[in-house]
Amino acid sequence: MNYIIGIDLGTTNSVVSILENNKPVVIINQEGSKTTPSVVNILPNNEIVVGELAKRRSITEPRNTVFSVKRLMGKRFDEIPEEDKQLPYKIIEDEEAMACVGVNERIFKPEEISALILRKMKECAEDYLGEEVSDAVITVPAYFNDSQRQATKKAGELIGLNVMRIVNEPTAAALAYGIDKTQNQKIAVFDFGGGTFDITILEIDNDVFEVRSTNGDTHLGGDDLDYCLVEYIKNMIKERLNVDVTDDLQAVQRIRETAEKVKCELSSLNESSINLPFITADESGPKHFNTVIKRDEFEKLVESILQRLILPCKKAMEDARITPDEIDQVILVGGSTRIPRVRQIVKDIFNKEPFKGINPDEAVALGAAIQGGIITGSIEEVLLIDVTPLSLGVELADGLFSVIISRNSTVPISATRKYTTVKDDQTSVRIHVLQGEQQLVKDNRSLGWFKLTGIPPSPKEVPEIEVTFFIDANGILNVSARDIVSGIENTVAIESYRRVLEDPESYVPDKVIDEEKEGEEEIQQHGLAAEAQRFKELFTDLVENVKDKIDMWDRPLFKVVIEKLEEAIQSGDKAGLEDILKKSEMLSKKYQELIYVRKLDKKS
Repeated sequence: MNYIIGIDLGTTNSVVSILENNKPVVIINQEGSKTTPSVVNILPNNEIVVGELAKRRSITEPRNTVFSVKRLMGKRFDEIPEEDKQLPYKIIEDEEAMACVGVNERIFKPEEISALILRKMKECAEDYLGEEVSDAVITVPAYFNDSQRQATKKAGELIGLNVMRIVNEPTAAALAYGIDKTQNQKIAVFDFGGGTFDITILEIDNDVFEVRSTNGDTHLGGDDLDYCLVEYIKNMIKERLNVDVTDDLQAVQRIRETAEKVKCELSSLNESSINLPFITADESGPKHFNTVIKRDEFEKLVESILQRLILPCKKAMEDARITPDEIDQVILVGGSTRIPRVRQIVKDIFNKEPFKGINPDEAVALGAAIQGGIITGSIEEVLLIDVTPLSLGVELADGLFSVIISRNSTVPISATRKYTTVKDDQTSVRIHVLQGEQQLVKDNRSLGWFKLTGIPPSPKEVPEIEVTFFIDANGILNVSARDIVSGIENTVAIESYRRVLEDPESYVPDKVIDEEKEGEEEIQQHGLAAEAQRFKELFTDLVENVKDKIDMWDRPLFKVVIEKLEEAIQSGDKAGLEDILKKSEMLSKKYQELIYVRKLDKKS
């Protein structure tokens, strides 16, 4: 039988499941557990160990043991400054400016490490089924961008898996929750795992699962709580024992393991003991550290981190045009949702107790198996309608972001917009593809550069270039561009980020998307300056080329307005820009027929 396995490739743990008799079942691994630590230990002889044994070795071999690699997937080196400080293994920048892992003088891409974890999941399924497995559904955080989705798909392909579908984790969890429900309901899936946070609003109407909106933070998870607790314990050791263990990798890894244990225990207990014998040593001999951490102490410590859960939830409800009272159930997914303070925050946001009827560690993998059953047809009449989490578009000449596909659009989806050239006789255009929600290019994430060559030389603004974005069912972007006049077309071939970085004429700085929409003043001013530049070029063309058609008394006025426009652009003064733009608008209306004729002349 041709099975499609469902894999939850998690930051902390991974889970594999299968559909048996139309029911999803989690497969127990070779160690007898349903969850497998997403940890890889690489020995000097290149022997690879994955899972529980690798996690045990992380204390004695911290430099050779890779964990939380999901946070590096599809990321550039300049996007992960915190991980570079917090993780014991080396993070290296490769020739493409991407973040990679350095172990035993070897360099691994994050997707190569993830592929090793996926291979372990694949082997678990094959041992259970007694046959080879080639097809899989793999889940990703709903708020993963295109680069992260591409990297996840590639990880599966590296070990020979045919990745049938990339599914958003909250959507998979919704399938696991609602596959046998008959009543119509609106649900919120609150997915707080080891490395990421997603909130997704869905409507379940019998066999139709429709995602209304999604939001989240791909850098917010249980790992952040662990790191916070690690620093707290390190500071206590320094204060009480007068020894700084920061540079002792083995000591720090022991503290990290203890911090994770304390976090888990405080979900059910009011206090947890920390016992770290022989944690360090000085001239006087070995040092031991023992203390007790209470739940309220831990909650105060991590409260600022947990407060970051609130805004994405409010944004998701706003995008879905829904109020907390209209949501029937809140489904908790991810191990970090076991923390009592997290559950209280959920209750405060949605005005109701969250649903606790599904296992937060297994729900995503179970949903992935259900999606596999939908693909094979063994589960019929279930329609899954998902959305893209982030807007996609291109850069305009004025440095503004032009959206082609808006966030929360139903996928798969295709959209086309027309653009033109900004210089005379341009024979090629370089299209900068971006993802994000900000109006300025520099505040969105650059996905890469796409070049269309062979455009017939023409005056600026004459060529019509169609740019088409297509997002497939996996949420992965495909781009094409076509010159309408010549018919020349090209499909996506994203240029090297590193090569673009070294080309100052084509490079535009970018950074990770902020969830908050900031810099409204800067955005507004930038737009005013772009409009002023457009008027300046328009009026200069009229004065230089068709002066005889301008009224005699208006000719000096044009020159003054052009000078004022240039001054306002250079100074960046908002009030000055607004004032001269009003005058420019009035002047352009008077000569709008002449301006229109000039544009026709350029096209002919």
